[in-house]
Amino acid sequence: MLRGDIIRYVDMTIAEGQNLQRGMNFNVTNRGYSVILMSVRENAPYADKMTDDGRTIIYEGHDVQKNHAPTGADVKTLDQPYKTPNGTLTENGKFFDAATAYKNAPESIARVVKVYEKIKDGIWVYNGFFYLTDAWTEKSDGRMVFKFQLEMIEDDETAVATGEPEPTVLELEHNRLIPTAVKVQVWKRDKGCCVKCGSNTNLHYDHIIPFSRGGSSSMPENIQLLCASCNLKKSDHIE
Repeated sequence: MLRGDIIRYVDMTIAEGQNLQRGMNFNVTNRGYSVILMSVRENAPYADKMTDDGRTIIYEGHDVQKNHAPTGADVKTLDQPYKTPNGTLTENGKFFDAATAYKNAPESIARVVKVYEKIKDGIWVYNGFFYLTDAWTEKSDGRMVFKFQLEMIEDDETAVATGEPEPTVLELEHNRLIPTAVKVQVWKRDKGCCVKCGSNTNLHYDHIIPFSRGGSSSMPENIQLLCASCNLKKSDHIE
């Protein structure tokens, strides 16, 4: 899987070997990393954002579960929880403690987090691997919320997961995050289909002019939808 791959929810569950019913999933079983589901689209439930051309994510923690809230309470008015009512850590707490441990021992390796982004109902994009480097709480609309900072891992994603060196040219070309607004605009313009063959499956956001040759990730004119087959054919011409 490469950054920019467009996937369905079921594809994520297959890839991770479990249901991802929560937006925060600490230590996915037998994977060696954690998973977050994010969104910066309009009316998204949490205030996630991207900075540094997508290399940094500021991810907002999650609200108290409705079954843990007082009867009739609006969870959006309650402080986001560090622990559950029975005293165990919430996902907020687990991610917070992991980030704090890294900050207190920066010579250690930060927690690796795999990021999926929702851009429209039913449409998700794989954003790659990030390091969890910081966490804090801040006041927002009269309550305390968690914030988590994640920094893009620039290396080949396969190397991150398996320890194998040397990213391929194609992997390097896809190692650039495309802004959400551009993804949404390109999806609408290309009508959710490969611009070469018209397929609506196995799609990927592709740079028309490769990033290594000066192509922009922030201009819709330089981004198109390609299916896996057409994307592979194009990669054969990248020198």
